[in-house]
Amino acid sequence: MTHPHATAHTAPPRVGLVAVTAAGRRHADVLAAAWPHARHVEADSAAEALRTAWAECTAVVAFLATGATVRILAPLLGDKRTDPAVVVVDEAARHAVALLGGHAGGANALAADVAALLDAAPVVTTATDAAGVPGLDTLGWPVEGAVAAVSRAILDGEPVHLVADATWPLPALPPNVHVDAAADTDSDTDAGWRLLVTDRIVPLDDRTAVLRPPSLVAGVGSSRGVPAAEVRALLHRALAGAGLSPASLRCLASVDLKADEVGIRDTARALGVPLETWTAAQLAAVDVPHPSEVVRAAVGTPSVAEAAALRGGDAELLVPKTASAMATVAVARHTPRGRLAVVGLGPGAPDLRTPRAVAELRRAGVVVGLDQYVDQVRDLLRPGTRVLASGLGAEEERARAAVAEATAGHAVALVGSGDAGVYAMASPALDHADDRIDVVGVPGVTAALAAAALLGAPLGHDHAYLSLSDLHTPWEVIARRVTAAAEGDFVALLYNPRSRARDWQLGAALAALAAHRPPDTPVGVVRNASRDGERVHLATLATLDPALVDMYSVVLVGSSQTRVVAGRMVTPRGYRWRR
Repeated sequence: MTHPHATAHTAPPRVGLVAVTAAGRRHADVLAAAWPHARHVEADSAAEALRTAWAECTAVVAFLATGATVRILAPLLGDKRTDPAVVVVDEAARHAVALLGGHAGGANALAADVAALLDAAPVVTTATDAAGVPGLDTLGWPVEGAVAAVSRAILDGEPVHLVADATWPLPALPPNVHVDAAADTDSDTDAGWRLLVTDRIVPLDDRTAVLRPPSLVAGVGSSRGVPAAEVRALLHRALAGAGLSPASLRCLASVDLKADEVGIRDTARALGVPLETWTAAQLAAVDVPHPSEVVRAAVGTPSVAEAAALRGGDAELLVPKTASAMATVAVARHTPRGRLAVVGLGPGAPDLRTPRAVAELRRAGVVVGLDQYVDQVRDLLRPGTRVLASGLGAEEERARAAVAEATAGHAVALVGSGDAGVYAMASPALDHADDRIDVVGVPGVTAALAAAALLGAPLGHDHAYLSLSDLHTPWEVIARRVTAAAEGDFVALLYNPRSRARDWQLGAALAALAAHRPPDTPVGVVRNASRDGERVHLATLATLDPALVDMYSVVLVGSSQTRVVAGRMVTPRGYRWRR
């Protein structure tokens, strides 16, 4: 499948920096140096610079007084969904105030980013963000109806009924939002506050908000040169006839021969959705109710519109192919896909936890993990997050639970320390996950990297990660791998080096390494890297006492080239024989 008109990532905002004082310019220089997408906006006056930044940029950071910024920008305000985000920073860079644009416009996130760079405090006054509740207009889906009123009810703790046509991977909502499995989106509105999640057109009132999930795929076929107006009119007629909202369109889909059809491309662009294309062979493999030999002869598949609507997922055809003079349209509803984020939390220190990991924790409706790791991030979880925590030794059960929750349609974060893919939860989870869910990997700083940073630069050349735990791998296999690393002269990073029940393996591994490198080879042991009780010990292969090592430790054994410089382990980037 190709996506010729879909962008893989959202482009970064164009940030205009407005400063008039020497201190303000110094602070702005910090942002400009860190962000390639930020630029100074110069003009004869602060007012003129601010107005220019407003017109030319998608976000503005003003190193001005809040009152002055408000007075200058007030006449320019239009719609919070399209106006630039504005953050104001005081002269001493103590505070980064999200002034305009809030969560929907990105000002809250921008304020946090600015504050992180300037060592300032972000100031966010948006009610939902301050309360840790996701704004209905920040979920990435269109929202209609009484959005402000229902959001206020959620914040005030009033009972809100969540009624959905299917289970979608929503972030956590607070406990006063009750999932009403018995109701449907067409039920009467006497139930009080309601949040509906549906692709169907439903009656609206002043107590109902509607989230439009991306559930619909419109398959489109056409003659060459079809006008975009004809495609749009046919599509809207098909959707309206089936009682479906165009706001729930996920994409338009067609055969790859139509990837350059201007009428179809312009329709997708006007709707703000990507155009996905499939080969004729891929579409021919789809079972459709109305195949056509005429179409097969023309493009190599008996169906374009219906097959393209159904292809790529578990789908139900809601609108069979319907035609105009030059176009054909069909619409299918695709079953929601759950979301599993496998999140590495880093070695333990909060400042070594990545922003992406924090964002995934805030996005999740369900968090699964070892109890001690979940406890590290409870303050980051939204109210209403369902937590499935368990103790040591339950890795397989946690992996299965996370996959099961995602398969049921939820947004799940499976957390682990370090990087989730290094001796952690990614492998057992993905061993159970199938193609019914979306999987997102969130990298983290490993314990080995945290330990290496404390020791100096021991990983400057080739290195190998090795686990000495024989709980899942026979010792004979581990011993062969240690010997191979020793013979290859790799720096060796030893995980799970020694426990009360496994007290001899470390000594055996060190002996294997010592057989291939000098006795004065540096060895570093770091216990609790970046956590309370952090301890760094530097020794050699000849002097290291294994009794100093436990399961909270990482052992780094240098190569034949590693040396100690000013008390730090250093492995040269260029390989030189030791003299």
